[in-house]
Amino acid sequence: MGAAGSKLEKALGDQFPEGERYFGLENFGNTCYCNSVLQISSQKKKTGVIAPKRFVQRLKKQNEIFRSYMHQDAHEFLNFLLNELVDILEKEARTSKIEAETSSPPEKTANGPKNSQAKGVQKEPLVTWVHKNFQGILTNETRCLRCETVTARDETFFDLSLDIEQNSSITSCLKNFSSTETLNAEDKFFCDKCCSLQEAQKRMKIKKPPHILVIHLKRFKYIEQLGRYKKLSYRVVFPLELKLSNTVEDADSEYSLFAVVVHVGSGPNHGHYVSLVKSYDHWLFFDDENVEMIDESAVQTFFGSAQEYSSNTDHGYILFYESLVERKNS
Repeated sequence: MGAAGSKLEKALGDQFPEGERYFGLENFGNTCYCNSVLQISSQKKKTGVIAPKRFVQRLKKQNEIFRSYMHQDAHEFLNFLLNELVDILEKEARTSKIEAETSSPPEKTANGPKNSQAKGVQKEPLVTWVHKNFQGILTNETRCLRCETVTARDETFFDLSLDIEQNSSITSCLKNFSSTETLNAEDKFFCDKCCSLQEAQKRMKIKKPPHILVIHLKRFKYIEQLGRYKKLSYRVVFPLELKLSNTVEDADSEYSLFAVVVHVGSGPNHGHYVSLVKSYDHWLFFDDENVEMIDESAVQTFFGSAQEYSSNTDHGYILFYESLVERKNS
């Protein structure tokens, strides 16, 4: 990326943010799914190319899904990466805690040594930086239509996978995600209060929105008539500023778009991944080894196609939003 790197440095000029590094990532044969998610660098130079060979080798060793040279899914890789990081960080934290406990004498009380954990009491789950940044909480509410009892069940998430429709928006997709569904006929709900199957209404809400909201657009759908997956090139507008109204349990939450993973291609089993990243009010386009600056207005060219058959096959696939409230407070 010598010439391209120099071009980018020249384009940014005096506006090149201090301490920032914009590096392309070398492709080792269909590893763009990995590169599009991992656009990070800690080099002395401002621009250049990194060859994440050891990372890719470790990835293939850890998970057999990524061992072939077939086209892989960037969303699947992102899920694996976040969960693997959690496992590694939790393991390191437990090891450090055990070492600290064995190296220091136990605290003494009037009745003997003080136990850090009472018998039968479950340990508090470790909270890593992955949890702090990416984890949110969903509430699954089910209301019995006979006795009006509401049953709520919480579950954590690192990203939201949304069904998409033609000529829609992220706001409408989120509204559909939290829409009320009636459970009847064979899908009746077993109400604990009524002690029987009853008709009920069910809805999903965001109880606690995360600091980094990751939205995965379900662009690959299984078509029974075709007996295979098909890519949905639907036009889905994703705004630069997003409000989570009608989806969050309490107040509105405001977010700002800072990165997009784009799928390039007409089908799920072949194609390419690139990414757009916002850094200090500049939007950058990452395509493996190549990095270039683009205008903010160019982001909307990745919304999708208004018609089913179009020459444009570059579609937003994974969206990364940052909470404006937490960013202002930090």
